[in-house]
Parts: sequence; structure tokens; C-alpha cells
Amino acid sequence: MSLLVDVFTADENGGSRFLDVPEGSSDLAGFESWRTTVWGSETVRSLGARFFPQLAEDELRVPPEYVSEFIEEVLLLQCNIESIATHMDSSKPVAQRVGEIADRLDNILDAGHRALQVRGGVQIW
Repeated sequence: MSLLVDVFTADENGGSRFLDVPEGSSDLAGFESWRTTVWGSETVRSLGARFFPQLAEDELRVPPEYVSEFIEEVLLLQCNIESIATHMDSSKPVAQRVGEIADRLDNILDAGHRALQVRGGVQIW
């Protein structure tokens, strides 16, 4: 199973309306096991991440007012991909892990920017 990243806005009843993923974008946010091995890992926590580690316990829902801070955290992880990949519990070569994490962070960053454009939030589940 895979983790997915989506953009949401509030609907007229106060609920959430999830937006379609635009052509050319991807909603892939990692493998289910990445909840603990990547996003909730000690390496990510040690960087000061506060959003991503929530995935170790549940889905991550970033309200619109925190999307800018969330994007900053994505950029922080992008700057530290090598360290995150090196400390992952995986039999894959580090270079492959770096590529996979980079691709998923790009998808997540794209969702964050789309959320900002519509004053929406981001959900990873």
C-alpha cells in the first residue's frame, strides 16, 4: 500500500473537499512502511520536523494556516535526504533510496504549493 498526498479545501458545510490531482502531478507520498522508517524516523525527528513524524501514528492533516510552515519542513527534509536515506532500514542502495525519497518529497511539495494557491490544506494518508 502507498501513502497519498492530497489537497483539500473547506466545502459549504464545513467539511473537506479533496481536489483532483492535476495532470502531470502525482499523489504518491511513499510506501506505507515509510510512516515509521522515513517520515517518523529518528533522523527526521532529529532535524526538528514536527509535521512528518505524525505519520508514524496516524494520517497527517495540515490546515491551511500551517501550509507555509509545512512547506518549510519539506524543504528541510529535501536538504537532508542523504542523511535520511542513509539511516533508513532498507536493503536498497542508498542512491536508490535518495531518489525515491526525493520523488515523494517533490510530490508533497507540489501539493503544498497547490494548497497555497487555493488557500487549502494538505493531507497525507
